[in-house]
Amino acid sequence: MKVERFTPIEYEDLILPQGYSVSEESLFLFTEEENNFRSEVRSFMDQEIVPMTEQFEKDNVFPRKALQLIAKKGYVSYPFPKEWGGLNEGNGITKDFIVSEELAAVSPVTSTARIATMLSCIPICRFGSYHQKEKFLKPVLSGKKIGAIVITEPQAGSDTARMQTIAIRDQNHYVLNGEKRFITNAGEAEVNTTFAITDRSVHPHKGMSCFVVEKDMQGFEVVEHYNLLGMRGARNGHLRFKNMRVPVENLVGRENEGFPILLDELDIERTVIAGEAIGHARRAYEIALEYSLLRVQFHQPISNFEAVSFKLAEMHTKIEASRLLALKAARLIDVGKPASKESAEAKMFATNMSVEVCNEALQIVGGIGYTTKFPMEQYYRDARMMKIAGGTTEILTYLIARELISDAKKKRKEIGQTEPF
Repeated sequence: MKVERFTPIEYEDLILPQGYSVSEESLFLFTEEENNFRSEVRSFMDQEIVPMTEQFEKDNVFPRKALQLIAKKGYVSYPFPKEWGGLNEGNGITKDFIVSEELAAVSPVTSTARIATMLSCIPICRFGSYHQKEKFLKPVLSGKKIGAIVITEPQAGSDTARMQTIAIRDQNHYVLNGEKRFITNAGEAEVNTTFAITDRSVHPHKGMSCFVVEKDMQGFEVVEHYNLLGMRGARNGHLRFKNMRVPVENLVGRENEGFPILLDELDIERTVIAGEAIGHARRAYEIALEYSLLRVQFHQPISNFEAVSFKLAEMHTKIEASRLLALKAARLIDVGKPASKESAEAKMFATNMSVEVCNEALQIVGGIGYTTKFPMEQYYRDARMMKIAGGTTEILTYLIARELISDAKKKRKEIGQTEPF
């Protein structure tokens, strides 16, 4: 009697061109130029970044080379004006959102490092001096330097009013003392856009300032790099500033006006992180969909079973809904409209969605999805961080609720309705 040899489905057996699941209807929401841009970005990521990704994950290698290639190609530059090396033509945040989605689909860790680099540039570009833009902005956008946005502290996360890092003016310098943690690109970034308290006699929001801290400054110390659940290859760390002297010319904007500078970048951060979350989810969904067409149980592909096909339907719908929310926020920012609520909604929904979709994708692939032979477990681990980074799901929900209630009260007042008490 002849016994058939069991041949499992390997990851290499799947036909997975990048983004093959992105529908024509979804692309219709973007301009022809933006869709051509997406194709260009996708091709670049396939050719230049994908060959490096295994090293990032398995060997915990920081993706510096990938970041340099991405920056040289211009994929850090779209939110910024041309005179400083940017490529913004009126849809810069929309294009950066596209880059975030496409890069996260192939390398979540590189996407996270790229976003941190880009965010470090926003305060410098919008509030910095000519000297700062020449010295810091241009080198980061060109790929010569890497950036970090340095806000979170051991006692200050969502509550930035608890910030304890102090900067005291001493003639032509500020002396910085304090600690920061959970800083993406910690120790790798040459340009660290850092927030500290410069006036302790007032509320921290009125006594906060922004500085560019350079990696080679005396008193700059990397206390540790955290070992993370996901994002292998990331450098997420704890920094310490000990009597670090920062030249006055490194003050971004005016003294004690750092809090508005901090708020200014948040809408962009949340929108592009939403794009990143969509990239994680989309890739996991594509793998699960393709696997379900090949995996046979009970003499038929598992995609024939409602338990699987209904999961795929819900996953795809949530991905598409997330893209719509994020695109709305990006469009608003690009035309100079307020987008605090919209960017918070986009990030909250997309990051929740990403964890759900990656979880369901792993469930569809089953036992082999829980092993490292498939990247499902990596995407699941990587996606989980996004519900925390850049504003937790809980604080974003609070901000959305606050905006909704404030708008409702304003409208009631406009039509002459009074409060019940």
